[in-house]
Amino acid sequence: MTITMKENNKTRMNNRIRRRISTCLILLLAMCMVIGGRLFWLQVVQGGMLAKRADMQSEEDRKLQSPRGTIFDRNGNILAVSSMAKSLYADPTMINRSPAELAVLLAPYIHLKPQQIQERLQRDTAFVWLQRTMDHEKYEALEAMIQREKLKGLVFIDESCRSYPNGSLAAQLVGFVGDNDRGLDGIEMVLDKEIKGDVRKFRLTTDRNNIPIFESTLEQILPDKQRSVQLTIDNTIQYVAEKGLDMVVKQSHPTGASVIIMNPKNGEILAMASRPTFDPNHYGKGNSESYKNRAVINMYEPGSTFKAIVAATALDAGTWGVDTTYDDVGYINVDDRQIRNWDETGMGIVTLKDILKFSINTGMANIGLHTGGDILTSYAKKFGFGKPTDIELPGEGTGILFNPKTMSRVDVATMSIGQGVAVTPLQMVQAFGALANGGHMMRPHVLKEIDNPDGSVYEKMEPQEIGTPVSEEVAHTIASILEQEVSSGGGQNAKVEGYQFCGKTGTAQRLNAEGTGYAEGQYIGSFIGFGPYDDPQYVVLIVVDNPSGTYYGAQVAAPIFKEMMTQIVRIKGIRPTASAANADFPKKQEAIKKRVIPDVVQSGEGILLPSFIGWDTRDVNDWLDKANLGFVPNGTGRAVYQNPAGGRYVEPGTDVHITFMR
Repeated sequence: MTITMKENNKTRMNNRIRRRISTCLILLLAMCMVIGGRLFWLQVVQGGMLAKRADMQSEEDRKLQSPRGTIFDRNGNILAVSSMAKSLYADPTMINRSPAELAVLLAPYIHLKPQQIQERLQRDTAFVWLQRTMDHEKYEALEAMIQREKLKGLVFIDESCRSYPNGSLAAQLVGFVGDNDRGLDGIEMVLDKEIKGDVRKFRLTTDRNNIPIFESTLEQILPDKQRSVQLTIDNTIQYVAEKGLDMVVKQSHPTGASVIIMNPKNGEILAMASRPTFDPNHYGKGNSESYKNRAVINMYEPGSTFKAIVAATALDAGTWGVDTTYDDVGYINVDDRQIRNWDETGMGIVTLKDILKFSINTGMANIGLHTGGDILTSYAKKFGFGKPTDIELPGEGTGILFNPKTMSRVDVATMSIGQGVAVTPLQMVQAFGALANGGHMMRPHVLKEIDNPDGSVYEKMEPQEIGTPVSEEVAHTIASILEQEVSSGGGQNAKVEGYQFCGKTGTAQRLNAEGTGYAEGQYIGSFIGFGPYDDPQYVVLIVVDNPSGTYYGAQVAAPIFKEMMTQIVRIKGIRPTASAANADFPKKQEAIKKRVIPDVVQSGEGILLPSFIGWDTRDVNDWLDKANLGFVPNGTGRAVYQNPAGGRYVEPGTDVHITFMR
């Protein structure tokens, strides 16, 4: 019985196991049927539709770029700003129209001609640019056309687009940006790392038209904004300076010209410009000459403007005094060289004031010989010559000075009149800034500060004093003499009515292209001035390179200084100088009988010159104008010398040099 029970239990257990196995098999078979049916449904029934949907979706790597940082002037006016724009490229391996057909469709929307578009689409490549940084309206119209025509292989990407609202204003200083948001010149290049737009890569799921699917963009974060830059440039003063250069170009047709305006108290550059120039919005139309920042790069012989530096050197070193006299006979022999005055005549017994005021070459050469090459070169270096100023701009020149150990007496004499040495316009402004600022020389700079995106200051440029080349007393003495040069000396064409300004004219031969000598018949005329005299706020240098016709600094540069500063003092509300204002109104005096102007006598030998000795400037000018002769004045008051002399015959158009003294 026990055995029978055991057998029955075993039979029941086996039956139970078989039932369970059967149930599992049935369930597995059902699952296989369901999966098989689903696969049949997806692959056979819906296979065509799903393949089409897959074809309409893809993943693509994209770049997210932030705009380049903005550049402002000192007052917050925009000089350069960036915005995001669409750029179009093509994948010639993916286009679904022929290159010729696609070229016709695209031509109305981009800058390329149909032939150019077709050529690019026929290249053996998977990437070719068709249009960088499109206008937004053009982009929208083109995008609509691409969708309408169901074109493939055309892709838009975001790129930073740089624009310059003021066109060519301060073009060489600000610089420009090339492809890939890279600064190529000026501040744009120097601060490229600080203000360049940020680029972040990410992956998006897009449809067949490269439009991101909404869900795939939810995790993206826009890149941070970039730092902005504030320059020391004053837009208003910059505009006045550039208009002045345009006047130079119109009147004198020079090879080039440059201007710098600096605050001598802190070294801030308020304006800097060069001619020829270019529009950074279309920098591709410029050339190497228009890109050149002549105010920073060019080296030239300063001529008579350097005499103020030599005079300050001699006074500070004690090798010459204010009351020391010199007998000027019109020439001075230095070894085998004879140095003459510009008018080849002497002025007799003169002091330092006369030598500098009337730009007497012989007297200045004599001062230099008394001072010596060692001292002259040492002080020139103290004034910053022979080395860069380290301004925040590219390509700065270093200038050229003599080696004091190998200087001859001729080298010393020529250096004293601004020949044989080479300087940059920026070095001259820095040096004269010391004379204007009581002997304290400030480093020129164009950067005021760099700001973070939240408005906080990232870096602020503080004024930097880099030396005191001469004492305050010497600086004031030279400034006083230079004020008289403008008010009653050779720089009267720079006189600003109602104001006292200091200044010095300069004329020098132009170096040839090889730098081995002088170019025949080519000159550089310049004028450097500062003021107002009682409280100097501006140092201004104008350099005119190879002007046509008249080339003297007093004629081509000094009048431009007058025009610029007349506008600037009014715009900035600077009060007239009391002494200068009073001088504009002649004191009551007995009437002076007007000189009877003799008739112009002309014969086969030419025009007969009368003696102008004792005549005033107006009478001389009236007669020479009537005789169709050129007038080159020096000084003010009554005529004391003329060249050619009275009683000689001259050809029509001849320049007549007249020296006036009070």
